[in-house]
This record gives sequence, C-alpha cells and structure tokens, in this order.
Amino acid sequence: MRTPPEMAAVALEAPQEIAASRAPALAPAPGANKRLALLSVGHFCIDMYSAALGALQPLLITRYSLSLFEAGILGGVLYFSSSVMQPFYGYLSDRFHFRGFTVLAPMVAGIFISSLGLATGFPMLLLLVFLGGVGVASFHPQGTAHAAASWRHRRGLAMAIFITAGTIGLSAGPAYFSLLTSRLGIERAYWGALPALAITVVLAFTLPPPPRREHAGGPHFDLAPFRRVWKPMLLLYFLVVIRSIVQIVFTQFLPLYFHLHHGFSISSASYVLSFFLLVGAVVGFLGGSLADRFGGKRIVVFSMVASVPFLVLFLLSRGWASLAGLGVGGSILLFTIPVNVTMAQELVPSQSGTVSALMMGFAWGMAGLMFIPLFGWVADHVGLHATLWGVILLPLVGSLLAVKLPADHPRFVRRVSAG
Repeated sequence: MRTPPEMAAVALEAPQEIAASRAPALAPAPGANKRLALLSVGHFCIDMYSAALGALQPLLITRYSLSLFEAGILGGVLYFSSSVMQPFYGYLSDRFHFRGFTVLAPMVAGIFISSLGLATGFPMLLLLVFLGGVGVASFHPQGTAHAAASWRHRRGLAMAIFITAGTIGLSAGPAYFSLLTSRLGIERAYWGALPALAITVVLAFTLPPPPRREHAGGPHFDLAPFRRVWKPMLLLYFLVVIRSIVQIVFTQFLPLYFHLHHGFSISSASYVLSFFLLVGAVVGFLGGSLADRFGGKRIVVFSMVASVPFLVLFLLSRGWASLAGLGVGGSILLFTIPVNVTMAQELVPSQSGTVSALMMGFAWGMAGLMFIPLFGWVADHVGLHATLWGVILLPLVGSLLAVKLPADHPRFVRRVSAG
C-alpha cells in the first residue's frame, strides 16, 4: 500500500476523475456495503494473526531458548514478508485484479502463524513466520483499494471503518492467542487457524466483485504520478516510519517487558498489548474528525509532540499510572493512521493499491525489518527498559519533519470530512 502526503491532490487528478467524483456516483454501487463489511471482517482476521507473534514471543523464547536478538530477527522477518513486500502485491493487484489476493490471504496467514509451536528449531520458525507474513502482505493492497472504492462518496469514512477493523484485529490477536495457548499450550496453537479458514470460505462465496470503475482501462501501472509528488511523499513516508517504529517495538516486546519488569504473567502481559492496540483502534475515527477540523498537518505535528509526555509517564511509573500513560500516549500517536492513508490515496488516486501498500505496508515493514532486530540486539546489551527510552523519544524527531509538510489542501479536508 503506497504513500504520499496531502496537498498536490488536485493537480494530480485527471479532469475525468474530478468529474466522476461530482457525478451522481455519490450513491454507493450495488453490493458496496456488503463488500466493505466483508473486507473489514477480512482485515480484522488478517491483522489478528499478524499481531500474534508479540504474544507468542515469551513462549517461543522459552521453548526454543532464543535471545532477544533472535526474537527480534523473527519480528524483522515477519515485517519483511508481511509489510515490505506489500508494494509487490499492490503492483500485482493494480495490474491483474486477481481476487485470490483477498480471498486466500486469511487462510495462508492463519495456518502458518498458528503453527509456530510445531517448529523443530529456529530455522523452521523463520520459515513459518515468513510464510504467514506472505498471507498478510497479499491481502492489504487489494483489500484497501477495494474498501476505499466501495464508498467513493464517503471514501474517508470507508477507510476509517476498514483500518479500524484491522486495528481492532491487531488488539484482539494477543488476547486470542494468549487465551488459546493458556488452554492448549503453544504446541496445539494450530487450532487457532480455524477462524481464518472460516473467513476464507465466507469471502470465496459471498464477496461481491469490485466496482466496475476499478477495472477501467485494463491493467495499468504508472510511475509518473509518483514522480510529481516525491518530496511531500518522502516526508510523509519517514513520518509513518517513525510512528511505526514505536508501534512495532511495542507490539513485539510489550508483553515481554511487562512480564520481566512489572511481574505480570504472560497472559496478563498479552492483555496489556491488546489494550494498547485497542485504544489505537478506537481513536482511529477521531483522527479523521480532527483532521477535518484542524487539518492533517496540524494533527500529525500534534500527534508526534503530545504523545511523548504520556509515554514518558508509562516508563517512569508503575501500576495504573503506567497503563494510563501507555493508553493515552498510544492513542495520540496512532490516531493519524487513517488520515495518512487518505492523504496518500488523494495524491495518486489512479494507483490506489500501490499507494496503499507503500503507506501502510512498505513504511511499516521497513520500520520492523530494520529496527526490531536492532532493538533486540540493543536490549540484549542494555536491557529492555533502557532501550524503550530511546524508542519513545523518536516522535520528537518526527515532529521536526512534520512541520515541513506542505499546508493542507482544501480538497483533502473536504474528502476527510466526507468520512
């Protein structure tokens, strides 16, 4: 899913696209509501499995005698296959419109992620994590593009629903696998793939085809629109990377941190991660509303600056104060996710699958690929607590980039307000 920023949107759109957006196409296409609902359920399912590794990591470390660096390598492999590879699937989706990317992805992700307890050693763990990530990566570009196309009259709201469903899935993953492994053990966690198999069957038989306009003109990939907006796109890309580093490090190591430093049981520590991700999901709608009122650039700057004091409170305190700091800081940091994706699609509307992959996938994946192993290596030497201090201060660096974003384009504000 690919990423630019916000203001060159009008200059990029062809006159016929602008005309189409004003036509009576304001009414949803037939099957649009059903399509958006099913894609959102699929997104929930996919992201539930993509978040499982963080909850399973304490058990995998014990079962396979892994160092924190090796645990970080597992996370890096997952983010490479599930996120860095998303632009490749975005390109294939824009070019071939193969429905199987959306339909088969939950089954692939569910089977391989749920089978980590069957690995015979670290190499097999790496393979299973990689293959599970392939399922995650193949779903997102096409799923995001088709979700946004379902409600062209309220594209911002469609994206907020779709992305929030995925974020709720992220929050449910740790709790789901914590409950599953506490009952069955990690060796029998493969039973956790059953919901994924059911979702694949439902999508295969009930998912309506994408809007006819998605196929207009046949297979088409054009790099020219990206060249025109590379400067604001690069700024927004690095902002997404910085936010993703914090979110990814927390997703991978928060259960282990609360288990080792706060004395939580592994199950309770996994529920803390679910809490962190859930508050991020709940505030997803808030981000679009705030961007409508104050502009996307201001919201991004605010998010980067205002999240840090609360994350500092999280590390300095214990008990409820620590959880409150984590929840509020995480909420402020994460509520820009739907806004960022809408900005990206507005810049290059003709390449929505590729754009979505770059924004939600490639930036997220590069953050995980580069920083999860690095974080694990540093934590092996100086400890988890000390390393988290460096992570939570990164948004301050992001704020310096955010102020350089171009001013919000009025059309972007109108599109977000429609959502």
